[in-house]
Amino acid sequence: MKLRFLVVLFGVVTGCAGSDQNSNIASVGCDLGEAIQGRALKIATTVAPITSIVANIAGGTSAIISGIVPEGTNSHTFEPKPSDAATLESADIVFINGLVLEEPTKDLALANMKMSANICELGDEILPESEYIFDFSFPKEGGKPNPHLWTNPPMAKQYAQVARDVLVRRDPSNAAIYESNFSAFALKIDALDNAIKIATTTIPEGQRKLLTYHDAYAYFALNYGFDVIGAIQPSSFDEPTPKEIGELISQVKNQKVKAIFGSEVFPSTVLEQIGAETGVRYVDVLRDDDLIGEPGDAEHSWLGLMRFNFVTIIEALGGDASALKSLDVQDVVKDEAKYPQ
Repeated sequence: MKLRFLVVLFGVVTGCAGSDQNSNIASVGCDLGEAIQGRALKIATTVAPITSIVANIAGGTSAIISGIVPEGTNSHTFEPKPSDAATLESADIVFINGLVLEEPTKDLALANMKMSANICELGDEILPESEYIFDFSFPKEGGKPNPHLWTNPPMAKQYAQVARDVLVRRDPSNAAIYESNFSAFALKIDALDNAIKIATTTIPEGQRKLLTYHDAYAYFALNYGFDVIGAIQPSSFDEPTPKEIGELISQVKNQKVKAIFGSEVFPSTVLEQIGAETGVRYVDVLRDDDLIGEPGDAEHSWLGLMRFNFVTIIEALGGDASALKSLDVQDVVKDEAKYPQ
């Protein structure tokens, strides 16, 4: 029997949202907002992977892109600062992941955004409710599906396509640039997708098992044929009970798990203990929201982040990641977005 424990942690609504939220609720929709003429488009985003995806589409124009959620932050519990209200107030478009990931930021946007602006929830736009994944960290009774669509490249490509369509409609004078950028970015995503498929075939089927701390690979696993056997992320940051840890140790041994994956954002003494007691390699460097390097670095991109994570997973499970290592993960245009650190 598979061990399925973890409780989810979710943010608390900020005190900045008030009665104005109701008056702006009609602004939630990717197809809303009027065209902007004669000035630079102002865009707000949330987590760094979404900022990077949007920047690949909007780069080369005068659009101003500002991220809200600092890299390396727990996006599930992040509450925006009062100073973020100014960014949201001036934005023409606010791109968020949605699927109930960034509710405090969404509430702050609704309380402050101008009536001509709109919030585009990318995950809600591309994923019908019938395809929601509820799992270890995101039980169905909680009503909040696993929101980590961007770790699955085909879904990230859909995010980029939605961003392109929104930008073309809101800023038609730069439509040709948005279209060209998307075409170039889509080719890079397709190359990443193909490389993952090639690399995955080098892992014996029985070894394609993921035991992670943060439950961020459900859609990726479903698409590429991996089995997520468990994840550990306690609510209130308490560690699992000794009984639960013992059951998980037995599961790791019985299923002959090849590697245990931790997160550089969520250090876990539990996974370290499980690795030590089972003799299974513990890899604690996966990143979910935190791009590689610093803003301006060549690999500081969604593409660079995905290659890093998938090379790490493939090699730790005994596969050959050569197809991934040969990829060009530079942005299609210079990324001048603001990434809070």
